[in-house]
Amino acid sequence: MALDRFGRNISYLRVSLTDKCNLRCVYCMPEDMIFRPNHELMQDDELFLLTRVFADLGFSKFRLTGGEPTIRQNIVGIVRHITHLPGVQDVGMTSNGLLLKELAQPLAEAGMKRINVSIDTLDPVRFRKITRWGNLDDVWAGIEAAERAGMTPIKLNAVVVRGFNDQDVTEFAKLTLKYPWQVRFIEMMPFGEVAAFAKDGIVTEAEIRQRIADEYAPLELQNDGKLDGEARIYKFDGAPGEVGFISSVTQPFCASCNRARLTADGVLRLCLLRDKEVDLLRPLRSGATEADIKQIILDGIWHKPWGHGLSRDIIPLTRVMSQIGG
Repeated sequence: MALDRFGRNISYLRVSLTDKCNLRCVYCMPEDMIFRPNHELMQDDELFLLTRVFADLGFSKFRLTGGEPTIRQNIVGIVRHITHLPGVQDVGMTSNGLLLKELAQPLAEAGMKRINVSIDTLDPVRFRKITRWGNLDDVWAGIEAAERAGMTPIKLNAVVVRGFNDQDVTEFAKLTLKYPWQVRFIEMMPFGEVAAFAKDGIVTEAEIRQRIADEYAPLELQNDGKLDGEARIYKFDGAPGEVGFISSVTQPFCASCNRARLTADGVLRLCLLRDKEVDLLRPLRSGATEADIKQIILDGIWHKPWGHGLSRDIIPLTRVMSQIGG
């Protein structure tokens, strides 16, 4: 068991498989993003060893992220490895959906249980503007393929950016009237080179809910406000689907945080919105044993911060989102 000094049991690992992506979303990275050379990132054998160590330490939930995880070579083999680790109960993925039309079924057969698809607008023109070159039809085909493959409930993640896609929130929410999906609105989070843009682009949960109520109907709070993971859940009356809000900036949920992140270059990041990190790949390549790596992880988790410092203008500067894995 990996405990921090506040008594939280950290059992959920978000693993970035690559810093690379086949899109260039405006809130995530600059268009001319320079990615790390492959030799600086975890190779398959290193990834397999580290994930096995985390599983040995009681991490039972894994989520594969990027960049875009589906562009990682041997992605199906990686999923199969993690799903078969002793003690692992849940393996999911966050993807932009572009390659899921071909990969959803093989990933499901390898043991992938759930998929979150990042999709920030239902308008093809705005989609291309936000992603700089994406095709909305390809994403929708990927969502449908994931549902056919049984990776349900489908969760759609929309980062709401003022002036880019905030006008889409009502149409997104209305998808839950037709589909048993969870549509999740995520507040912009400031990082690195795009921090100023992100701070200006934040649209709060209260503002989104009011807009949906004004344009269609009010949403009803579910589960007395208890979070589903990171999301506070609402529903339209009689709808098969749900609307979730992940309000990391204005309504942080640090007290219940049980997650850590392993970046594509083998660094343990203890909080998404803090720059404190612990390098695992360098010791591994320098001959550290599995016992050594376990102790480094446990020591790092013990010093996991309580939460972010955005309210005090403490902005994470060392990486942008694609270099962390979300």
